[in-house]
Amino acid sequence: MAIRTVRQEPDEALHKRCKEVKEVTPRIRELVADMIETMHEANGVGLAAPQVGILKRVFVVDTTGEDAFCCINPEILSEEGEQTGYEGCLSLPGYSGKVTRAMKVKIRALNAEGEPFEMEAEELVARAILHEYDHLEGIMYTEKMICELVRNEDLTEEDFEEE
Repeated sequence: MAIRTVRQEPDEALHKRCKEVKEVTPRIRELVADMIETMHEANGVGLAAPQVGILKRVFVVDTTGEDAFCCINPEILSEEGEQTGYEGCLSLPGYSGKVTRAMKVKIRALNAEGEPFEMEAEELVARAILHEYDHLEGIMYTEKMICELVRNEDLTEEDFEEE
């Protein structure tokens, strides 16, 4: 495993739609392991392959620091409800923006062994999945913000109370 360099905005890789993974190979499994290690090292809750310069439909999420999972070729099956809150991105460090996303999401994807699975997620996990899915489509959260970009140091606990 290795720590990979996280691409920063305005890197063009962050704005390109990713290609489907044709086969889950040892290289893809190595990419997933590297992405998890990179995400943990950067104290992130998610990381998508284009953020490390790989234009493949792969992302990892871990909102607890102990429960990382990967999604290869994810599909959004359904979205329900709504949540609005600040989110940041490892590709735009030090800043956050308020984004409205679904409160609940259901997805289908492949795991690191190439096995299909479906999962439902709510709240922060749903937000992280949708954020990372957007990366695979070449969309940065800044394109969905409903307020100005804010420096993280200017945010207070009140800013993170649910709306």
